[in-house]
Amino acid sequence: QVQLVASGGGSVQAGGSLRLSCAAIGDTSGSNWMAWFRQAPGKEREGVAAITTGGTVPSYADSVKGRFTISRDNRENALYLQMNSLKPEDTAMYYCAAGRPMGWVLRGNGYNYWGQGTQVTVSS
Repeated sequence: QVQLVASGGGSVQAGGSLRLSCAAIGDTSGSNWMAWFRQAPGKEREGVAAITTGGTVPSYADSVKGRFTISRDNRENALYLQMNSLKPEDTAMYYCAAGRPMGWVLRGNGYNYWGQGTQVTVSS
């Protein structure tokens, strides 16, 4: 069993930065991808960024390309999301996930493990 614990959310003004962290507790060797998703009130869940086990081949949603960077530290069994140039539309609950996704890695299918979420609020 794998437990994912997300942290690092907060409230910032537009243009600011935040760094989210996700600590994986347990054996993640069965997961070949880790990812960040977000969901704003009244909206569907959206895939933000995903990265392979080796820490290469990141994938990003068009809405965050050039502003967000996903990375992972396999020694620490941790996943990160550096968010720069934040916009009010980035406001959402952010979730980390791990698994073996099927199809497009930011769709969400195939992720077995999900964290509890960390809130990001960006004010204008």
